[in-house]
Amino acid sequence: MTQPPPPPNQPPQQPGFGPPQDPSQPQAPAPSAPGTPPAPPAQPPAGPDLNKAPEPGYGYPQAPGTPPPAAPPTPPQGPGYGYPQQPQQPQPPAGYGYPAQQPGPYGQPGPYGQPQQPGPYGQQPPYGYAQPTVPMQAQAGQGGGGRKINAQVAIIVSAVVAIALIVGGGVWYASSSGKDDDKQTTAGGGDTKGGKGGDGKDGGSGDGGATTGEAKEKAPASTGSKVLFQVPSPKVPKGVSTISIAGSWLTDSVYAKSGLSEITGYDRKTGTKKWTLDLPGPVCAATSYVTADNKTAIVHKPAMPSKTDPQSCTEVAVVDLAAGTKVWTKTAKSGTMPVSFSNVTIGGGTVAAGSTSGGAAWDLATGDERWAPKTSDSCYDAGYGGGTKLVAVRKCGSYDQRQLHIQNVDPKTGDILAEYKMDEGIEYAAVVSTDPLVVAADVGDSAGDGSGISDFFSIDNKTGKLRARLSAPGDEFAARCDAIYKVENCTGVTVGNDRLYIATEEHDSGGDGYSQTNEVVAFDLATGKQTGQRADAGENYEIFPLRMDGPNVIAYKRPPYDKGGQIVSIDGQSFKETVLMENPSTEAVRDVESRMSPDYSEIQFGQGGLYMSSVYASDFTSREKEYSVIAFGTE
Repeated sequence: MTQPPPPPNQPPQQPGFGPPQDPSQPQAPAPSAPGTPPAPPAQPPAGPDLNKAPEPGYGYPQAPGTPPPAAPPTPPQGPGYGYPQQPQQPQPPAGYGYPAQQPGPYGQPGPYGQPQQPGPYGQQPPYGYAQPTVPMQAQAGQGGGGRKINAQVAIIVSAVVAIALIVGGGVWYASSSGKDDDKQTTAGGGDTKGGKGGDGKDGGSGDGGATTGEAKEKAPASTGSKVLFQVPSPKVPKGVSTISIAGSWLTDSVYAKSGLSEITGYDRKTGTKKWTLDLPGPVCAATSYVTADNKTAIVHKPAMPSKTDPQSCTEVAVVDLAAGTKVWTKTAKSGTMPVSFSNVTIGGGTVAAGSTSGGAAWDLATGDERWAPKTSDSCYDAGYGGGTKLVAVRKCGSYDQRQLHIQNVDPKTGDILAEYKMDEGIEYAAVVSTDPLVVAADVGDSAGDGSGISDFFSIDNKTGKLRARLSAPGDEFAARCDAIYKVENCTGVTVGNDRLYIATEEHDSGGDGYSQTNEVVAFDLATGKQTGQRADAGENYEIFPLRMDGPNVIAYKRPPYDKGGQIVSIDGQSFKETVLMENPSTEAVRDVESRMSPDYSEIQFGQGGLYMSSVYASDFTSREKEYSVIAFGTE
């Protein structure tokens, strides 16, 4: 939807998701944003039809030779929704960590025809750059990373694929054995207790945990919050424009956040530094999962990047968030070359990291290797989803004949427990949840908005059968997944109660002027159909589901220009909203909060505390102080 322009002293717009970049490329200024929006249409666009049945995905597998997807349109930035119209003004300098001449936080490309620069997560080289060779066809009967699949599972998978082909590529094939998937367990069982945006206690979120039990987040006596603390954005070394500061975690007593080459643990309420863990280089990628004993996993560089040496993301480490110490650090090789990892997760007592060179895994407690890339493999593990289970996204074939295998693997041996083969031509997939298993993909590059999602696939993780396929057109739904490298990195969507909860795109709210709104709606993972439930954001608010809290959905409401953001709990049955927090509406606070866009920032909420943080730092300066963290509390 077209948004009014940002007010003066607001950061320029950033590009959306796109292919990876070459760190060696020189940098160029980004084009200035338009001064005024186009005139509104005669008939304001409506929101998605919340009652219609889902349809098959768009573009259905792309034809051989299809080029990489084009860069998406620029996502809006600014202080909020419904800001009054302003006359055309010159573009001001960026503020609060949103530089004017750098890619978005996930390493998006610059404008076509201009040189590009590296994204903050240390992504791999761009299309056309030399990559590890991948044979055209997968070896019969072989899994990934030296894994093996037993004969019984192979027969089941073959039967599923055959049936799916008969009914039209598996578009509407639904397993009748979905009852087993309805029995959900807590992600706190086993080795993980928290998910994305979690409080370090709850299992489940949009990145892999199923949920049961009672909701733990309760409305306080007063929902009005205050700013607990802010952390200034770090200064990057001379000659380096952008450095990843990805990674933030919440435990009972600590909020931990990555810096340039360290992780710092802050007291949740005061912001006092409790510990600092020095690292040799920046954090490239981090899992959002935290184990019951406060362990998490990261990938970092072996040294600080420089203008001539950007460094690779070769170091996988486990961090103790209670003690502020590193438990172990490991690397892996593909042949004789060190592997540069682009993602990492924790599942079933295993730390697993994926890359374009393949995946590797280690015992969480000891660091003992469980598997590593093999140069003889005809496929490679691009990434993993974690939680109570470990799911691999395995790529086979060349770019124009790609086939993705979604594999539920034994986290200790790497053996394949169940496998679902996606249609050829789907280049990337993201794991939204491992239990129940839900995968997002952009079929035929049809999303059209850079979100990386046109469809969700609900898969039985015991048999590998497709339970249902959920159509989520990019022009109707606002979820995003960075499936190119960050296999678990999805926003605007969460899973629980055997349902998928997803934000819709903004649309006209029916009020005066250009007021906008959106909703959170639910899909049944067994049938693929909408349940009819919806939670409204309210006029000029935009709502984003963050994670599950027992049977309830925790969501953030991005506010209008003159109000503070909110955290709400949505009842999983009635969809009644309960406000848990409302932030101050003062201009100074709004300016910082508005720059922490849910699509391009990390948001953690738990026990009455909201922590919003940037995922990169830059050398670009502005007239105002920049912050990497802002924390709110109601207690």
